[in-house]
Amino acid sequence: MAAKKTIKVRQTGSPIRRPDVQRKTLIGLGLNKMHKTVELEDTPSVRGMIKSVSHMVEIVE
Repeated sequence: MAAKKTIKVRQTGSPIRRPDVQRKTLIGLGLNKMHKTVELEDTPSVRGMIKSVSHMVEIVE
């Protein structure tokens, strides 16, 4: 069985004064504090969530 690909995401922007949908997307990604980094499975749904809040997160290599 092959190892699953993962992606590291860091929160760089604050959810203050952002729409509730964007706040909930950050929570869904496991992010809730500035500069927190999480490792997620690299799937199309996760990529879509990252794209929707791309102005508040960055992909860490």
